[in-house]
Amino acid sequence: MGKNSVRGEGTRRRVPDAGEGGGSDSPHDGGPDGAPGGAVRAPARPAPDGPVPRPRRPGSTSRRGSASRHGRRGKRRVLRWVAAVLSLLILGTAGAGYLYYRHLNGILKKDDLNLGDKPMAGHKANAAGQTPLNILLIGSDARNSDANKRLGGAKRTFDGPPLADVQMLLHVSADRSNMSVISMPRDTMLNMPKCTDPETGESYPATVRPRLTNESLGRGGPGCTVATWYKLTDITIDHFMMIDFSGVVSMADAIGGVPVCVTDNVHSRNSKGEGSGLKLEEGTTYIKGEQALQWLRTRYGFEDGTDLARAHGQHMYMNSMVRELKKNTKLSDPNKLRKLAESATRALTVDPGLDTVKKLYDLGEELKKVPTSRITMTTMPSVPAGDRVLPKPDEAELLFKMIREDTPLDGKASKKQKPKESKDPAAPDAEIGVMVQNGTYTDALGAATGRAREVAGVLVEKGFTEAKADIQRSPQERTTVYYPSVDLEGDAQAVAKSLGLPLSSAKKSTEVSGVTLVVGADWRTGSTYPKSAKDDGKAKEDALKSARALKGDNDEACMDVQPGFTW
Repeated sequence: MGKNSVRGEGTRRRVPDAGEGGGSDSPHDGGPDGAPGGAVRAPARPAPDGPVPRPRRPGSTSRRGSASRHGRRGKRRVLRWVAAVLSLLILGTAGAGYLYYRHLNGILKKDDLNLGDKPMAGHKANAAGQTPLNILLIGSDARNSDANKRLGGAKRTFDGPPLADVQMLLHVSADRSNMSVISMPRDTMLNMPKCTDPETGESYPATVRPRLTNESLGRGGPGCTVATWYKLTDITIDHFMMIDFSGVVSMADAIGGVPVCVTDNVHSRNSKGEGSGLKLEEGTTYIKGEQALQWLRTRYGFEDGTDLARAHGQHMYMNSMVRELKKNTKLSDPNKLRKLAESATRALTVDPGLDTVKKLYDLGEELKKVPTSRITMTTMPSVPAGDRVLPKPDEAELLFKMIREDTPLDGKASKKQKPKESKDPAAPDAEIGVMVQNGTYTDALGAATGRAREVAGVLVEKGFTEAKADIQRSPQERTTVYYPSVDLEGDAQAVAKSLGLPLSSAKKSTEVSGVTLVVGADWRTGSTYPKSAKDDGKAKEDALKSARALKGDNDEACMDVQPGFTW
C-alpha cells in the first residue's frame, strides 16, 4: 500500500462471510477412495475367465517343486495358526481395555460450567501462539452418601446444600514452564453472580450483600463457584475438578501415602470436641486414607487456628503429593495403576471439557511438563472483617493481575517468544488509520464510559490524526492493537509504542480489516497505559509475602503446631 494515503481508514472488526474457511468435511487429505493427493484410482482390471496358471520357476522340476511347496505350506499353516492366536489375544486384550475405558468414563461424574448470564472470556495467545490453562479445584463438604456422612460427621448438615470448603485456582503458564496456585480462604465474603442449577433449573439471583464464598456450590453446583471466581478476578477459567471427602480418602490410599511434617506432637481436638481429630508425632509422617483427609481439614492445631493456617497446610500436602507422584511416574505395578485410575475417576466431578479419561490423561500430560521447582502455592491476600475475611484490595488484585498476564509467581521469566520489530516500515503517524474500541467491561465494574473516545483523543494529540472512536464494544482483559495483514504490522507497532504498550500487544487478527485498538479492562482510566504487573516490583514482593508463597520443591516445610493442641 502506498504511503501517501491513509492506511486502514474506516477500519472495524470484520465478520467472515458464511462461505469463508471452507474445505472438505473428510478427515483425510486424499481424494476419492482415499487415493493420495486427490488422484482418482483406475478401476481394477477384470479377472480372465478360468484359473490363471502360476508360472513355474526356471530350472525346477514338478516333483521337487511340489515337495518344496508342501513344506512351505506346513510352515505357513503353523505361522497362520500362531498369528491367529496372537490376533485373538491382542483383540481380546484390546476389547477388555476398551470395555475398561468405557467403564472408567461411565463412573466419571460430570456437571455443567454455569456462568449465569455472562459468557467466559476467551484466551488470547502469546507471541508463540500458546495459551495458558486455568483450572478451579474444588473440595466439597457434601454429606450426601454413607461414606461422606461417616467421614464428615456433623449430623445437622447431612443431605444439606454442599459447601465449597476448598477452592484453589491452578494456573499453568502458556509455555508450560511454570504453575501458580491461589487458594481462597473458606471464610472469604464475596458478592455472587446470578446462577442456575443445571439439574433442577432453579435460578439464584445475584447477591446484594457479600456471602461466604463456600456457599457458591449450593447455588447451582461447581459451575457457580467458577462464576463467582470469574466475577471477582476476571480470570478466564477453562475447567473445574471437584472432589469430596470419600474421594480424598480413596485417592490418598491409591497414591500410597504422602509425607507431611509438624514441628511438635499435634492432636486437633479441643475441650468442646471440635477439630479434625488428626493426631501425629513430631517430625515427618506418611499419611493416607482418613488421616490425609484429617490433615486437609485441620484448622484447630495448626499455627493460629484460622482458615489461613488450614490453607497453608493444604499447600504443604499438595506440594508433597506432587513430589511423591513424580517420584513414582514409572509405575510398573498394573494393580497400582488400576487402583489409581479407578480412584481418580470415582473421586472426581468435572466439566464437559474433561468428561473422558482421554481428556484427563491429556490434561495430566500438560501438567507433567511443569518442573516441581516452578510450582508456587499461594493464598489470596485478605483483611479481617469480624470473624470473616475480605480480599485485600491492592494485593489480591495484583495477584489476580499476574495470573491474567501469565506472569510467574516465582519471579522467574517465562520462556516466551520475544516479539520482533516489524520488517515493514510504519507509515507517517498522520497517515495511519486507527479505529479505537472500548473493551473495558468487566462483571464487577461494568464498562468505563467514553473510553474509546478518550483514547482516540490521546492518539490524535500524539499525531495519529486519523484515529477515530468506534461505537462497537469488544470486552477483553488486555489492551491490544490488532492488524489484519503483514503490511500493517509496522503501523500497529507504531500505535502501540506511542501509548507505552508492549510490542507484544500488536497482534495479527483476521477479524479486523485495518489497525484496530481495543482498550481493555487493564486500562480503564488515564492517558498513559499503566505498568504491567511485571514492573510492580516492591508491590509484587509485598503481595507474595502476604500470600505466603510456597515453592513446590520445598521438601523442608513443616507445619507449626498451635499452643494447647500438643500431647
